[in-house]
Amino acid sequence: MEKRSVLIVDDDSNVTATIGECLESFNYNLQVASSGEEAINKIADPSIALVLLDINLPDISGFDVLATLKQKNSAVPIVIMTGFVSTDAAIEAMKKGAYEFITKPFDINKLIGIVNKVMKDSPYTKGLETFSRERKIEESDIIGKSPEMVEIAKVIGQVSATDASVLITGESGTGKELIAKSIYKNSLRNDKPFLSVNCAALPETLLESELFGHEKGSFTGAYARKLGKFEVCNGGTIMLDEIADMSPLTQSKVLRVLQEQEFERVGGNETIKVDVRIIAATNKSLVNLIKENKFRVDLFYRLKVVSLYIPPLRERREDIPQLIEHFIKRYSEETGKNIKGVSKEAMERLNDYVWPGNVRELENNVHSAVVMAKTDVLTPEHFPILSDQHEQMSIDLEQLEDDYTRMFAEVIIPNFNKIVAVSNGHVYHHLQSGFEKALFSAALKQSASNQVKASDLLGISRNTLRDRISKYGLY
Repeated sequence: MEKRSVLIVDDDSNVTATIGECLESFNYNLQVASSGEEAINKIADPSIALVLLDINLPDISGFDVLATLKQKNSAVPIVIMTGFVSTDAAIEAMKKGAYEFITKPFDINKLIGIVNKVMKDSPYTKGLETFSRERKIEESDIIGKSPEMVEIAKVIGQVSATDASVLITGESGTGKELIAKSIYKNSLRNDKPFLSVNCAALPETLLESELFGHEKGSFTGAYARKLGKFEVCNGGTIMLDEIADMSPLTQSKVLRVLQEQEFERVGGNETIKVDVRIIAATNKSLVNLIKENKFRVDLFYRLKVVSLYIPPLRERREDIPQLIEHFIKRYSEETGKNIKGVSKEAMERLNDYVWPGNVRELENNVHSAVVMAKTDVLTPEHFPILSDQHEQMSIDLEQLEDDYTRMFAEVIIPNFNKIVAVSNGHVYHHLQSGFEKALFSAALKQSASNQVKASDLLGISRNTLRDRISKYGLY
């Protein structure tokens, strides 16, 4: 049997050599193309079972090469490789049919794992017919280059072409509505309405009327027929925000829409057929609510055909500088100011802050700083939240001796209610992981990322240090 080939498309000979050495040890043939045109000419080779494609090529954009390769041979999986981390790029790659999207420098073991999975997975190597639907690429408005946000962007790219229901979970302020809008913008329904309803903001009777509409005289104050959001949004996408706060009665009606795509207005008998995609969001644990008989398990599974968890900002701190830059630009334009950026000290302290209100809190603080700034560079004084933080952390460490309880109490006790509110029943886990990540980050920073020095500073083994570096993504 002829050995199957992996085509590497990259103009960097060091990259192709490194990957090639690893692949040959697994008994795979290797073909190399240093340009997009060369790759397009090689794709006709029937032995090629996988393409590893760099985005930045000397002649043609990698995305154009991806589209052409999928057009010529739609069954061959293509893994996009890039040194430029962008959520927009990840979304576009997955929408255009990429099998996977990985960033350089990549973990070679992860890459080999992907290659082996593709070679073992027969639907990708037996010429199975696939479908692609081209559509306009929209700006995602998702800011961040952390591994977590890149993974979210990849899922958006995959799910956007479908009508699958999506359940988005995460703490308040993490940007769940932004993710929902990105799914909508990149979907085939982007020329139809997008409506968002906050299920926690309305009492049960008003929420039912808001979603399904009502007939004249159906209740006190119903002076005329009203069309509900599902009816108005026919053909489009509706976001049910804070769905955990929806009453059992309304839950049953939403379940019917999901199952049958039909409903009746409040006080009406006419069955109304609709074609609506539902994206739901919550900052609460639906699993816990199901155990408490406060949420329908059948609705839960209908909603989470695809599920997306948006991590809190404190767990993806590498996104903070990019978010700050984005918000400074937005509010500088809005206020007519020319804010050039933030000082080094301000950036370090903003990056160290816990951000219990997540991206929303960060945005509000940057907005306030831009409005109040009298200089073109933002300093710690422009962020009152940093002054509060500094006062809380003013602790005489020499008096603590070996008892650090006071130090942690100074931070935890004043903020405990906030921590409980945003931790969704996982206070211990969040505090423990947050403490560990901060501690290991500080040790690596102090030792200039020298693992021997960092492990000595902490008094632990290098194996333990490596384990935490991997666990918390502290590379």
